[in-house]
Amino acid sequence: MKFVIKHEIRGRIRIHAAQSRMSAEQADTLAYYLESLEFVTSARVQERVQDAVICFTGSREQVILALKQFRYEQVEVPDQVRASSSRALNSEYWEKLVTTVVLRAGNQLFLPYSVRAVITAVKSVKYIWNMIRTLARGRLEVPVLDGTAIGVSILRGDMNTASSVMFLLGIGEILEEWTHKKSVADLARSMSLHVDKVWLVREGQEILVSADEIQAGDRVVVRMGNMVPFDGVVTSGDGMVNQASMTGESIPVHKCEGSTVYAGTVLEEGELTVQVRETTGSGKFDKIVAMIEESEKLKSSMEGKAEHLADRLVPYTLAGTGLVYLLTRNVTKALAVLMVDFSCALKLAMPISVLSAIREANQYRVTVKGGKYLEAVAEADTVVFDKTGTLTKAQPTVVDVVPFIDEDPDELLRLAACMEEHFPHSMAKAVVEAARERGLKHDERHAKVEYIVAHGISTTVEGKQAVIGSHHFVFEDEKCVIPEGMQERFDAIPEEYSHLYLAIEHVLAAVICIEDPLRAEAPEVIRLLKEAGIGKVVMMTGDSERTARAVAAKVGVDEYYSEVLPEDKASFVEREKAAGRRVIMIGDGINDSPALSAADVGVAISDGAEIAREIADVTISADNLYELVKLKQISNLLVRRIHQNYRVIVGFNTGLILLGVAGILPPTTSALFHNTSTLVISLRSMKNLLPD
Repeated sequence: MKFVIKHEIRGRIRIHAAQSRMSAEQADTLAYYLESLEFVTSARVQERVQDAVICFTGSREQVILALKQFRYEQVEVPDQVRASSSRALNSEYWEKLVTTVVLRAGNQLFLPYSVRAVITAVKSVKYIWNMIRTLARGRLEVPVLDGTAIGVSILRGDMNTASSVMFLLGIGEILEEWTHKKSVADLARSMSLHVDKVWLVREGQEILVSADEIQAGDRVVVRMGNMVPFDGVVTSGDGMVNQASMTGESIPVHKCEGSTVYAGTVLEEGELTVQVRETTGSGKFDKIVAMIEESEKLKSSMEGKAEHLADRLVPYTLAGTGLVYLLTRNVTKALAVLMVDFSCALKLAMPISVLSAIREANQYRVTVKGGKYLEAVAEADTVVFDKTGTLTKAQPTVVDVVPFIDEDPDELLRLAACMEEHFPHSMAKAVVEAARERGLKHDERHAKVEYIVAHGISTTVEGKQAVIGSHHFVFEDEKCVIPEGMQERFDAIPEEYSHLYLAIEHVLAAVICIEDPLRAEAPEVIRLLKEAGIGKVVMMTGDSERTARAVAAKVGVDEYYSEVLPEDKASFVEREKAAGRRVIMIGDGINDSPALSAADVGVAISDGAEIAREIADVTISADNLYELVKLKQISNLLVRRIHQNYRVIVGFNTGLILLGVAGILPPTTSALFHNTSTLVISLRSMKNLLPD
């Protein structure tokens, strides 16, 4: 590739590709190539100016060499990457916008009035036909106003006004469609699959492999709480699958041998072995886009009110037109009312405001699954945090393994990792990572593993029952005991750590001490949330009272609850809602999913279990909690913007009507001001709510 270096500083370089034109497909290829390089931290390609901004670590020579070696035809971009790109969409609508404006200017400058009049008459057929169809359905809606205004202008011979009205309506339609599709595409891209590792069944063994290695016909194991990575057919097992991401069904569907499962759905209960039918990911992005576009989640109640109000105002606008004509017998003054209506701006500006806010949240790596959730966040006064993986970091670490039987601590850690590696929980990941760091290979030595939500894991190892989990699970549910003479050692276990208890044959074998470091930003985030309007912050955890009390004191929550079960969290949320509060629930694990469903807004931390992300209304992909504050601020500012839009639309258009009825403004000028104001309000609604 030939290029010119336009600007560079340490760790960042801007280059210009030496080619006549860069297509959207070429830009996607270059961006994919650059981002796949180990030393490139981020890359942004701008196809219009043929520039690329590259942030990197290491030496600039590596970047220069990689760019020199780049060839478009030699890079194979995955189908799902191309499918989820918005470059082609942006290019398409930008060209539509430019073409519309250029044609309008060209017609006005170079075509005689007679030719422009014919073009205007032909274009008007669409609007008049829409008016007739709307009336035929017995409705008085916005198309009636548009068609009437254009039709009356043409009948009066005022082709310039009719042309201006249609031009501005056309611009508005392009901007609305562009913003809507861009927001949907951004949202769908955030919801697309990100599966790295899967359990492959090979020669009777389960092997953890990269998802890229899977071929059609392979069998993979999916356990409770995990996402189904590929489309396929169940060959064994029994489970309940949440298919909301693909079919919109809210109730989990039973799957057994012979059933079809879809990539992106989540196994809520049970375990399935799936024979892979398709690995390319083709069509998955389109399925997600279709689900979003059809979903009522995209509509907030504010948008619904705007649409209903816009339609309800149409009869009053028509009645006002007739009344002014009866009182003044002046067609010009009557048209002044008809040319200025409130509905266009209401119907255009409100959805654009909401979709733009969803898009802006996405820029902060916050995925909002619908406009109504932004509205709910703005109205929320209570936030409920799960502790582990939410207020604390999602990467806890093993500090110590305290043995209670005559066995090497490393061997006990090896056994714990063998049991824990199958399940998506932050403490389980800590055990597996500790074994990896110590070089402890943990080949499968156990029988079928059973996961008890919010409690622990039970299995059989070499004919002996083994359990690992919480104090409640191991000692109360499983009735395990501390070996004789070990009570003093048990009492001396440091209290500042979280504890996992491993027992074999109902006898305590080891206590694994895990440090669960608090997120540094947590206290500040809670303070900022309160400043943004949250009146009550609650922490709920399955940990002990001792651990919960210490964390609650550090972060500054108003209330905390320890040793709670999943149903306890959901019950608390329901009680708060029954008391008239609007509740946001924030969690990351399987045990948080009932509460996430129950809350007005469920927020999932993306490093957590897939089931939490599936059920949640909002997903935070960033590695800090400040994005929660961004979400709250965006939601608050969105509501403020919508209320401002209401006031501006009503005030400005009322003024135009009064000036028109008074004879100060002719209908053509009123129509121009009205449509220009609609366009300006819509463009303003597309701006980011938060300052850069």
